[in-house]
Amino acid sequence: MSRIGKQEIIIPEGVKASLNGAIFSVVGSKGILTKNFRDDIVITITGKVINLNIKRNDKFSKSLWGTYASHIKNMIQGVETPYQKKLILEGVGFKSEVKGKTLNFALGFSHPVIVPIPEGITATAEKNNITITGVDKELVGSFTASLRALKKPEPYKGKGIRYEGEIIRRKQGKKTV
Repeated sequence: MSRIGKQEIIIPEGVKASLNGAIFSVVGSKGILTKNFRDDIVITITGKVINLNIKRNDKFSKSLWGTYASHIKNMIQGVETPYQKKLILEGVGFKSEVKGKTLNFALGFSHPVIVPIPEGITATAEKNNITITGVDKELVGSFTASLRALKKPEPYKGKGIRYEGEIIRRKQGKKTV
């Protein structure tokens, strides 16, 4: 039994949730989110409360129960206050800037790295700090991870793109005799 799926989800003031067939949508002051859910989980909206129940008592349905509850909570929280992730660019000559709908990086390669910013996300770059903001938690997380994958922090000097608050385990390097 899912402990998360059993809990009631309360819709806060200023947020509207609706279910049209298999499409669940949430409208808030910061934006609109829609998600397509399978029919294995029954979603019922009564007033300002959302309840989830399983249709069939099999392993797959039980595994989706808590997952769907978490998705709905994240959607409601995202349209209230947008999600934000910060990246730190560390290294000599490493630069980042936002030009229109693209992020331009100088990461020590022979060419500049240009990444398009997806729809629904805003990005700012100040000195060596990159801030990614958006209402969709999944989109913000995946875009931030793809930026970090461009130049992962290396263990000797710590150069690369890392999350704010991430601790890089350092290696000692060569010893001089």
